Amino acid sequence: MRRANIPIVYSQGYNPRPRINLASALPLGMTSDCEVLDVQLSGSIDVGEIARSLDVAVPPGIRIIDVGEVLGSMPALQNQLRTAEYLITLLVDIENLEQRVTDLLEAATLPRNRRGKDYDLRPLIEELSLEPRNKKREQQLTVRLTAREGATGRPEELISALGGDPLAARYHRTRLIFSPIPS
Repeated sequence: MRRANIPIVYSQGYNPRPRINLASALPLGMTSDCEVLDVQLSGSIDVGEIARSLDVAVPPGIRIIDVGEVLGSMPALQNQLRTAEYLITLLVDIENLEQRVTDLLEAATLPRNRRGKDYDLRPLIEELSLEPRNKKREQQLTVRLTAREGATGRPEELISALGGDPLAARYHRTRLIFSPIPS
């Protein structure tokens, strides 16, 4: 934003920070095609000009897909987010993966524990499918997980539930799905 000369608002106090809100922070080590954020500006700038300025200023490999105006009355991005889709590439095969996926989808519950708290992973999995192997012959899955406050599915937990090593996989977020904004 600084390189693009976009006048963003900073918080007040000892350690001012830019007023930027991500829809969903991307966990460490994951890649994405779909990061969405809100930025509060200190002045009025045409959204087309913002897009052009950012296109020139971003590092290679990052693309600005869309820029739009957010009205102050709209709910925060985090409150609009409902679901995240991932492509998971397994670096080490999981034996009988097709059967394990079927068993997981037929399970009524999938008890898990994250940071000392018990929870059920099963209602957090909206869709799960085994994909054809990629060019490197690696197993791949696509999954749609809930991404709401207090109900966020994590793809590495899914791999663990399938009997795989969560560290032996690449996770790529392909899409964020938001609830419709009432008119």
